[in-house]
Amino acid sequence: MKTTIQEYLDALKGKKAAVLGIGVSNTPLIHMLLRAGVRVTACDRRSREEFGGKIEALESLGVTVWLGEDYLDHLSGQDVIFRTPGMRPDLPQLTAAVAEGSCLTSEMEVFFQVCPCPIIGVTGSDGKTTTTTIIAELLKAAGKTVYLGGNIGKPLLPDTGMMEPTDLAVVELSSFQLMTMDLSPHIAVVTNLAPNHLDVHRSMGEYISAKENIFLHQTPADQVILNADNEITRSFVSGAKGMVTLFSRQEEPEGESVYLRDGAIWFRDGEGERKILDRRDILLPGDHNVENYMAAIAAVKDLVPVQVIRSFAAKFSGVEHRIELVRILNGVRYYNDSIASSPTRTMAGLKCFPEKVILIAGGYDKHIPFDDLGPDITKHVKCLILTGDTSSKIRAAVEAAPDYREGLPVIEEYHDFHDAVKAAHKAAGPGDVVLLSPACASFDKFKNFMERGNTFKKIIRELEE
Repeated sequence: MKTTIQEYLDALKGKKAAVLGIGVSNTPLIHMLLRAGVRVTACDRRSREEFGGKIEALESLGVTVWLGEDYLDHLSGQDVIFRTPGMRPDLPQLTAAVAEGSCLTSEMEVFFQVCPCPIIGVTGSDGKTTTTTIIAELLKAAGKTVYLGGNIGKPLLPDTGMMEPTDLAVVELSSFQLMTMDLSPHIAVVTNLAPNHLDVHRSMGEYISAKENIFLHQTPADQVILNADNEITRSFVSGAKGMVTLFSRQEEPEGESVYLRDGAIWFRDGEGERKILDRRDILLPGDHNVENYMAAIAAVKDLVPVQVIRSFAAKFSGVEHRIELVRILNGVRYYNDSIASSPTRTMAGLKCFPEKVILIAGGYDKHIPFDDLGPDITKHVKCLILTGDTSSKIRAAVEAAPDYREGLPVIEEYHDFHDAVKAAHKAAGPGDVVLLSPACASFDKFKNFMERGNTFKKIIRELEE
């Protein structure tokens, strides 16, 4: 019998719970635990001043707060510890607390335990937010009650009390959330896999193993949707526990699959094949968005009528910070692709434009190689503006590319992000595209990719005509 959220909270009443990280995912969790009569300790590396009064508000509610570099040194005696996404579960302080009897979990792990409705989960290195959003919006357009959350920015655990068995939860899942998961969604989607987050994961193998948890705990009645064009995700077929659906732009896989033929997306199952959507009717640009639609179609094929899919694809303009047109100024188009925190994501973005672009790239070093990015930049970029910790590494990859010639592209480096954006503006003329697509995380200068993208948009919108 599955546990309900009320049963879970009742079992915690009067006990001690530590919540690690006082951020977007965990703040609603803290309040939910308090309402349930749980004694809450909140821990965060940041200083009191960085929270702007938020800590005092929590303390007034009875929360014990530990801040600063030693914020994990006070976990002894906690009954439950909620790990924040991005924190390794094997940190010495956590393993010591578990050895003493603490239960280590996370908001997302508990959500999977208590969610009363079917879950559709999406992971991957690139495209997972757009694919998750498309799935959720298609289901809504078909009249379903949908709860969208997870790594996409909204914690879902506080909403479980309102969910009905006939509803659907659509969840974006990061490798960090999946590392310790022992439950899998009813429908699991893996968009693709490439090196990413190697600043936290000890190896590419560990990163892949984390991603595999999205389907390893399924039952034969569940479904896993995999990218047949990606070598790593295709290798997952042999380990799948549920029914497998492959999607591909490059071939027509055998069995149940979604594929591209003659400029249209088709679906095949045991009853035959049917045309779903003409590629030209997808408003979002780029091959990667064709793949995102294929993955989404595979997930909703039994839940959303074909005409609803076609109508939605013709109108959906995308998710903020994902090749987002910010402004057209004096014939120059400015695009915000701040979500591109990996080389493969930037490579996909560059291929959306027929002309060579002015690219702003660089940022926090996740220890991902840029070898494959270099040749794509020489092919698709006429002026490369670099900023951030990885500037020299990206420059080296471009200059080592076989087709690189001095000045093709022009390469400039700027320490200050504002200066880099202004330099891109100065280099642009009528008909040009200026694209922020960093190929790196944002943490060297910004709190997250949203802040980076919003800063870019603010600078562009303030430019004088």
